[in-house]
Amino acid sequence: MKKSILIAVLTASMATSAFAQWKPAGDKIKTKWAEQVNPENVLPEYPRPVMERGEWKNLNGLWNYAITEKGAVPSAYEGQILVPFAVESSLSGVGKKVSPDEELWYQRNFTVPATWKGKKVMLNFGAVDWKADIWVNDIKVGQHTGGFTPFSLDITAALAAKGDNKLVVKVWDPTDRGPQPRGKQVNRPEGIWYTAVTGIWQTVWMEPVAERHITNVRTSSDIDRKKLTVDVATSTGCPSEVIEVKVFDGKQLVATGKGLNGQTIDIQMPADAKLWSPASPALYSMQIALLNNGKVTDKVDSYTAMRKYSTRRDKNGIVRLQLNNEDVFQFGPLDQGWWPDGLYTAPTDEALVYDIQKTKDFGFNMIRKHVKVEPARWYTHCDKLGIIVWQDMPNGDREPEWQMYNYFTGNELNRSEESEQIYRKEWKEIMDYLYNYPCIGVWVPFNERWGQFKTEDIAAWTKKYDPSRLVNPASGGNHFPCGDILDLHHYPNPSLDFYDAGRVTVLGEYGGIGLALNEHLWEPNHNWGYVKFNSPEEVTKQYVEYGNELYRLIQRGFSAAVYTQTTDVEMEVNGLMTYDRKVIKVNEAQVKAINTKICNSLNK
Repeated sequence: MKKSILIAVLTASMATSAFAQWKPAGDKIKTKWAEQVNPENVLPEYPRPVMERGEWKNLNGLWNYAITEKGAVPSAYEGQILVPFAVESSLSGVGKKVSPDEELWYQRNFTVPATWKGKKVMLNFGAVDWKADIWVNDIKVGQHTGGFTPFSLDITAALAAKGDNKLVVKVWDPTDRGPQPRGKQVNRPEGIWYTAVTGIWQTVWMEPVAERHITNVRTSSDIDRKKLTVDVATSTGCPSEVIEVKVFDGKQLVATGKGLNGQTIDIQMPADAKLWSPASPALYSMQIALLNNGKVTDKVDSYTAMRKYSTRRDKNGIVRLQLNNEDVFQFGPLDQGWWPDGLYTAPTDEALVYDIQKTKDFGFNMIRKHVKVEPARWYTHCDKLGIIVWQDMPNGDREPEWQMYNYFTGNELNRSEESEQIYRKEWKEIMDYLYNYPCIGVWVPFNERWGQFKTEDIAAWTKKYDPSRLVNPASGGNHFPCGDILDLHHYPNPSLDFYDAGRVTVLGEYGGIGLALNEHLWEPNHNWGYVKFNSPEEVTKQYVEYGNELYRLIQRGFSAAVYTQTTDVEMEVNGLMTYDRKVIKVNEAQVKAINTKICNSLNK
């Protein structure tokens, strides 16, 4: 037998064996959805709902992996890893740490469907933390930095004429020893700082496209003029091509618009157009086509909503948040989006939607997505279920000095030029990635002074880049008179210790009521909350008391609040649910009653 054939046979045999033996790594707690993870069909849902094509191929599943010293090339692969779960996670089947002095390698073979012949093939990554180099058939096809946003590569020229293709991905992630945004990841987890996440952590997939194809869609709504605007980017940018947009309410066509490639398309919506809100999350589906000489060369399905985020001073002189020109008290949990079995990655799409649905069940109307960015489908679930989202930038640096209840008088963080460029690049990419999701209502560039620099400049740029959303410059400080919101943090109970008569004033974090439940703990002997109780009854009583305190402060000036937090996370036990999502730690009916009262506090 020839050597190459023997290697192929052995590789196939090893893959089959490892495939059959895959199991979660380690002995940490797990969610019920961990049992539903099938290596042959991992996260099979289409990963980009705002720009969906009919043909695609999922590349999730078991890949070969190796961990090497930085700069080295693996002489052999160590085993298999279940993509898209980070190598440190249980569901990866590996559960190993990767130091900043090491690199993580992935390898798998794939075939291109015969029906894709004559088309370009795009290789798409949902997210890879942090720096990724990619090869197809030993040809380098691209590099990407940024741990929270998707990227696409045209790999057509590197593909084999027929048969298998080899895909290799190399990843380096310095975690908290680098200049990049990394959220709550650290090399040595403790307290509010969690396990590192390295490598591929969202779906990897391929799709065929024509030579002339759509590369991006950007949709905005104007409810005052009953108008949608749609900007479509294409691969060629040819001005003679035509973009056609059709808008549907269910199956009924309600509006259309056309424009030459590169031109903004204005679409007049019906006078009785439905408005999106948490109470009525009305969405419109869209079909977008690229035409060349009257022939459709590409088309995608998308969706949008008619909604407006703004502020306005009420009759008492308090600046309030508004949705669709109506005062609304926005109230929701701090949602960190971590999983005991998948870390950054939910085990299944059912798990991904579960936390959002429970948030609605608890009576909230908002979520603060805390120093993490989610897969696209999470935001689509928020759009469909009706939840406003405050989106944080995933900073991690614990500098500079923190001043909570006055305007900042110290020195901001003096970032290196490299660090500043990385921040600006990744924040812009996050905003671009999430722009189309109607649920996003507030951008939060900084949290509690973490990595805070040039605040007034960053806030002004954020607002200019996306004037359709509100800007919360620094949740919990350091405070500057800029942006739309002054955001206070106060644990454990609500307190209005600082007020800005010219902007919206919010309580960006409070609560943190802890309850440790045996058999549901990440670290049985190391856990904490801001205050700790011994039973769900005690937690519920305290939650309601804090809720009533908050309700009284609304008339004094608060216009939104964020309760800490949705679930326990690693050593934190102050969630409304346990980390494994198996126990709701409060009386749901009582929590819903006080939450509904708070959310309705400004209703006319």
